[in-house]
Formats: sequence, C-alpha cells, structure tokens
Amino acid sequence: MKMKELDTPSLVIDREIMMDNVRGMQDYADKYNVHLRPHTKTHKMPALAKLQEKAGANGITVAKVGEAEVMAENGLNDIFIANQIVGEVKLNRIKKLTETIDISFGVDSIEQCEMIENVFSNSQKPAQVLIEIEVGENRSGVIEESDYIRLVDYIKNCSHVSLKGVFSHDGHTYKAKDLEDCRRLYNEAQKRTLMFAHLAEEQGLKLDTVSIGSTPPLLHDFGVMEGVTELRVGTYILMDVSQGNAIDSYSSCAASVLSTVTSKPTNERIITDVGAKGLTMQSRSEGICATVGIGYIKNSDHVHIDQVFDEHAIIYNERFRNQVVIGEKLEIIPNHICPVSNLYDDAYLVSGDEVVDEIPILCRGKLQ
Repeated sequence: MKMKELDTPSLVIDREIMMDNVRGMQDYADKYNVHLRPHTKTHKMPALAKLQEKAGANGITVAKVGEAEVMAENGLNDIFIANQIVGEVKLNRIKKLTETIDISFGVDSIEQCEMIENVFSNSQKPAQVLIEIEVGENRSGVIEESDYIRLVDYIKNCSHVSLKGVFSHDGHTYKAKDLEDCRRLYNEAQKRTLMFAHLAEEQGLKLDTVSIGSTPPLLHDFGVMEGVTELRVGTYILMDVSQGNAIDSYSSCAASVLSTVTSKPTNERIITDVGAKGLTMQSRSEGICATVGIGYIKNSDHVHIDQVFDEHAIIYNERFRNQVVIGEKLEIIPNHICPVSNLYDDAYLVSGDEVVDEIPILCRGKLQ
C-alpha cells in the first residue's frame, strides 16, 4: 500500500529517519561510555522499544506502571519508571512485576518510602528505587541537601527498599534562550545530579546509577560528565517540531500525522480532517524549542496549522490554499510527539512512499 492510500488521520513513521535517530543516539551514548535507557513514553510501542534495545540500549524507561506492565508482557525485562509511585494499588502492581523482571522507580520523599517499605514487607525482593533530583525544571524531585540526606538515611535503614541511584530531568533546557544557554543549563543539571550522588557516597552508599536525560542538549555534542552512568532520553527516536527547532532542521522528524484537505471555504482558509483529538493543542512559547502554530506542514515553505477544533485543523495561507486541492493528503509534523502517540491505536511504518508495517501502540491510554 502507498502511504497516501491510508485513511486519515493516521500516524506515520518514516523507517529510515527513525533508524538514523536510533543509531545516532546510541552512538552518542557509546562515545561517552554510558548506558542509554530510552524513555518509551514517546512512542509507547513495545516493538520500537525492542528495536532500541537491539541497537544497544540497556533497558528502557516508562512513565507509568501501566506502561511497565504492557512492556513486560511483551518481553521487555529491564524497566525504570521515571516517576514517583504512590499508593498501595500501584505499589502492589510493581511488587508483582518484581517477580519476573528487573524494575525500579522514582522516589523523592520519606513519606513515599514508608508506603513502599510497608507494601514490600512480604516481598522476596526489595523495591529498587532511584531518588529524583530537582535540577531547575521546577517539577518533582528533592531540592534541599538536608532533605536528601534524611531520605538517604531513611532508605539505608529500610529492610525492603534498596537505593539503586539518582536521576534528574533537565526539561528546562527546552526554554533555553540559545544553544549556549542550553549548554549552561545542561551542565549545571549534570553537576547538581553528580553532587547529590557524591552526597550518598559520603553517607556510605555506592550508587549503581546516575541517570540524566532531556532531548534538546543531547542533540548537540555538549558532552557527558564523568560520574554520569546513564542517558534517559525519549523524543529523539521520532522527533517533532520542538526538537527540529532546537537543531534548526526538520530532516530528523520521523513522525507525522497524515491528514486530508476537506474544505477551502475562503480565499485563504484550508481545512483538514485532524484536530485537537489527533494533534493536541500543545505549543511551546519560548526558547530554542519555541513553536509557531499547532504543527508544521512537512516539506512546505513555512506553512503551519494555525488553529484546531476537536476534529478540524485550520490553515490561513492564501498562497498554500491555491497550491492544494480538496482530497489532497498532507503530512503534519506535531509540535510535541509524545502526547500525539497516545491518541492513535496504531502507527504506520513507511519506507519511501510504501507502507511496510502497522505497529500497535499498546501502551496507549496506560495512564495509571
């Protein structure tokens, strides 16, 4: 089948571009002699996770317990959940996973570890945890050294919780003013993560893992500091408008949404059949990843989706309107691919203009 014969909207992945992205990031990790543990929340497909491991990745990262369960059911057996897992229901699900795979997850408080210690009290294996370090994104993670030391001391005295390492996410690099600012933020995040790792060693704990990760700085050769053991990065495999803007090129964008022109009601307006339910409404307002509109028309001359309704995309561009016809199919590169992957049951792998595979997005909707 030809790609343009697909019904729309459809999520499409260019196989050759994707494989170049996979090899490129693996080569980067190998260059600095660190492990690559890709964050699979970007694509949510066990088939692609296996492809990443085959290329050299050391395990995978997920965002939710439900994603971990699906990945485990499909043969992935070394999984890190880069999130704080709280509550007996979720912790019992992780405890069950420890019976068959190597699984670890994030913590950042004593209160959370108290729950873990209680739930794992009858488990044959301790819970493997990594402490998240807040490095500037203003999200979750330990901020104060004193809180970190107390948390490390608490875990040291737990019978059913084992500290595997520390991790951080320098997501604020998306808002860097320019590449030098991105480099500065990235290096500061590395130094802060390593500082907390050294604090644990001063408390008598040797950490196996010091994990960092965010795609923008890793698209540039900013280096990896000694002591970091793992890169935990996700978007690189498929890329999107945000990441394309960070490198000033969309040539590495493997994923697009195929959409059909359904109406041209005015001299400047074009309507296509994908809206917020197929593209999201996400945009980035500042920094090296700042976006224009709601998505970019692939191979166009700076044509973007200007507005979306639930099931309609609107383009205001008189010149482009005169170039397309009703029924024509357009490829739209999303601003942010990760939530877009969560909107489709399947992705179509293409080579040139041929559809070569249909891949189920098995972790779609696994939000718990």
